[in-house]
Amino acid sequence: MKLLFLACLSPKTGNYTTAERIRSHIESAGHTCELRDAADFQSPADVANLISQNPPFEGALAIHLFRAGRLLLDIHVPFGVIFGGTDINEDVKVEQKRLVMEQVLLKARFAVAFTDKLKEEAELFLLSQSSKIYVQPQGIQTDVSEKFCWTEFLRSSGVSREHVDELHVFLLVCGLRRVKDPLYLVEVFSEWHCENPLNVLVIIGPKIDPVFTVEVEAVVKRTAGVFLAQERSQQELHAAMKRCFSVVNSSVSEGMSAAILEAMDLGVPVLARDIPGNAALVQHEFTGLLYSSPQEFVHQSQRLLSDQELRERVVRNGKLYVEEHHGLKQEREIYQQLVDTLL
Repeated sequence: MKLLFLACLSPKTGNYTTAERIRSHIESAGHTCELRDAADFQSPADVANLISQNPPFEGALAIHLFRAGRLLLDIHVPFGVIFGGTDINEDVKVEQKRLVMEQVLLKARFAVAFTDKLKEEAELFLLSQSSKIYVQPQGIQTDVSEKFCWTEFLRSSGVSREHVDELHVFLLVCGLRRVKDPLYLVEVFSEWHCENPLNVLVIIGPKIDPVFTVEVEAVVKRTAGVFLAQERSQQELHAAMKRCFSVVNSSVSEGMSAAILEAMDLGVPVLARDIPGNAALVQHEFTGLLYSSPQEFVHQSQRLLSDQELRERVVRNGKLYVEEHHGLKQEREIYQQLVDTLL
């Protein structure tokens, strides 16, 4: 079967990694799956023209009901969709987008939500299509670069301390766009850094929103204790995560944060903003720590620094959680079964 797979493919983002992983699952079952960036198409007509080329595509798949799913509305082959997170958490609040997403869900042969919460939200805000919505958590596989140099990474980010192993590096992994809210913790963290210079915050991720990136760069440049790292390959990013004190999430909205799951798999404690997408993964004081304000972030960080038993517990339970609920084998089997329904 020849499939077209549409997703938002900004390099080195969670969306890109997820799409590549699902594509490999589909191709391992013997199908041909062509992954294309939704941003390359102006309208559903463009995709309809591509679908009908010779040899024609026999089915389609899309991640994100609005950004990619809307482009499938004019095609005459069966398709499935995967909720991206921001579509259900944010885009449904805009009536015009919500109506489009309802059309997409009605036409789709199946839909996949990463969490029960996302499925519930979809059923609440969109025309109920409960029978076609499947819950399948993301599968996680981490790969650490053996050539990675922690000292070089920190120095290239602007951290000039001579003995970098003394530092407590909090690594905020996110693409630079407003929904990830990378500036949420900056002011309070800087105050904490001034009290204890060993605590530093490094923000790392691709520059997705150019205008917002300029704003982030300007704020970081004038803020003590906060640094901005250049995006790295996934292997290098995983190596940096493994060396840091804690991986941080400060998003306003999440579908399912791959960075949180990767940190758990790597044995690194997670400090995540208390939003539904994160709370679906992080059980407070068991698989990680949740916070609902910058001040509470500092409080939870201090606990993580002073309580070794707490740190060991969340690391141990986080790794077990990923092994039990986010395995690649089950994810691969589910997507292969769902694609078979498009035949």
